[in-house]
Amino acid sequence: MQIRELDLKELFKAYKIISQLRVKLSYKEFEDLIYDMRYMNYKMLAIIEADEVISYAGVAILTTLEHKRHLKVFDFVSDKNQDVAKYDAIMLEYLNDYAKIGMCQKVVF
Repeated sequence: MQIRELDLKELFKAYKIISQLRVKLSYKEFEDLIYDMRYMNYKMLAIIEADEVISYAGVAILTTLEHKRHLKVFDFVSDKNQDVAKYDAIMLEYLNDYAKIGMCQKVVF
């Protein structure tokens, strides 16, 4: 098992899992939106096993008046064909660590 940021060459792997969450989103639209969100430093974080994305979180470190510096989680999904509770817990722990490293005060869903 590996947890890491996906790069733009891995969009199809990310789409396979994100389509379980955003069922009306086509691959072309997903690709366009990912490129559009680069301005906010949107990151695609994933748990990967056997070269397959098992869990996905789309996040960005933002600063607002309400939440101060925080990790905003826009998309969060684990493969429904896997142990969802297990991978959700692993990803949540990773997101909390990622937020601390990014000097965020909290994680906002």
